[in-house]
Parts: sequence; C-alpha cells; structure tokens
Amino acid sequence: MRLLSYEMPKDWNYFLFGDSHIGADLRHDTGFHQLVDMMNSPYEGLSAKRNFGIDHGDIIEAITVDDPRFSVFDTREACILSQMEMAKKELWPIRKKLLCGLDGNHPWKLHKFGPITNAICKNLGVRFGTWTAKITFKHKGNLQFKHFATHGNGSISSIADDIERRKVNMMLSLKRKLRDMAGDCFLGSMGHTHKLMISPPSEVLYLTDNEKGIKQHHKVPKMVGYIPPDFRWYVNTGSFLKVYGDVVVEDDDVPMEQSKIGSGYAERAMYPPLQLGYAVGLIRGNQLVDIKKELI
Repeated sequence: MRLLSYEMPKDWNYFLFGDSHIGADLRHDTGFHQLVDMMNSPYEGLSAKRNFGIDHGDIIEAITVDDPRFSVFDTREACILSQMEMAKKELWPIRKKLLCGLDGNHPWKLHKFGPITNAICKNLGVRFGTWTAKITFKHKGNLQFKHFATHGNGSISSIADDIERRKVNMMLSLKRKLRDMAGDCFLGSMGHTHKLMISPPSEVLYLTDNEKGIKQHHKVPKMVGYIPPDFRWYVNTGSFLKVYGDVVVEDDDVPMEQSKIGSGYAERAMYPPLQLGYAVGLIRGNQLVDIKKELI
C-alpha cells in the first residue's frame, strides 16, 4: 500500500478507470480514446484543468505465449516490451492528470520479468500506487475526503434469477470487499472484475433537537474519522476489454490468413456481457457529491 496526499481545487472531476489491457486484440481502442478526449476537455461545467484520474491497474494484457490463456486470435501484440511502449503512448496525453497508477494481476504474474507497472509509471512521470493506494485530498489544508483505491481480487457475481436481485447481490458483494479496508475513507474503489458499478451512500431519516424542539433530517450524515459503511461511496471501475471480437456470419468462408476470427479467453470462460466504461466523481464545494457512469 502507498499513502498519498494531494492539495486539490475546491471543484474538480475525478476519473476512475482501469483494466485497459493494452496489447489485447479485443481491447476497445475507441473507448479508451474517448476517456483520453474527455479528460482533456471541459466536463460537467469545469475546464480540462480540473480533470484528474487514477488508473486501477492491468494497464497491459501481459499474457505471454507460454500462458494457457494465450491465443493468436485475441493478442494484438505479444511482446511485453512493446505493450509497455504502447501503454506509454496511450497514457501520455493524460499523464499530467494521473494522480497514480495501480498494479494489476496481469502484470504481477510476470513479476519475474520485472516491476512492469512501476516501469510504465516511471516512463510517464506518474506516481506508482502499488496494488493499493490510500489517498487524502485537501483544499487549503482542509480535508475534502479520503479514497481507498485498489486493483482488487476475486470475483463479483450472483446466481439469482431475477435481474434486480442480481444487481443488488453484486452491489452488496462490492461493498463487502471494500467496507472493512479503510474506515475513514468516504470513497472505496476497485478494478479487476471488469464490472462497472456505483453504490452511493445511503440516505437516512433521523431526528435531532435544539433543546426547544425536534428537527427532522433526510440526508447522508457528515462524518469525521470513522465513516459507517452504509454512508460511503463504492465503485467498481469497469474495463476496456470486450468479450467478443470479430463475428463469423453464417456461411462465411474467410481464409484464416486474412482474418483474426477466433475466441478470446473471456468468451471461452463464458464471462457474461459487461458494460464497458469508467466512472467519474464530481467534487463540488470540497464535497464528493456524485459519481457518474461513462459508457463506451
């Protein structure tokens, strides 16, 4: 883990993304370019100078030819050094907006090759957050909020038949993974699962008195120090990796040497379809007031 602290503007936007898998043929290039363009453009009433972000890891695909998941059909560039150069090129336009980059299980599996994510961050001039970073944001020395950011581990899924129940179960699973990691963080986020989910703080109805009468409140209580789990934001940051690539139409007879028609490991593992994209936090008046989904 790495502890980081930043002095921030009163109003700013916070791009939460990850799992770019640069080097994979099924990577959504256009979607990543959308992220880059958005970070370098005005967003939600603020200039591009107020856009910042954090990469939640698995920057490159990092699957080599001796890996059981390797396939010529879903690998654009198998050389790890070339993938690292591609990552530098892709992230270069937003390097000054990145607060840190996190490691991921794909690069980590090649730790014998070297500290891949750390090297990419150094080439970009971006802080390396290790697997997990705990970030404190301040404005003129006063706390805005703290953020627990990690690449993550494990899966988030549900076998419930009803779609609404599945959504709730997966949201609870996300909260369960993050809630005990940092009790003073108003925001907890992770990548890894490729799911794009946002769980806002729960609003509660509570009563107070001023020694003369009772007053009703319906909002999220402001907390200092320990923040109860139900009053925090939780985010699963999505991905840029598609499940399906080129599709074979019935009766098509395309010579193999002219096409990269095949099946990626996500398809072979029967991973369900996912919303590709990322999340953007809106900080206004020194408060994290909302987090939006941006689909690609």
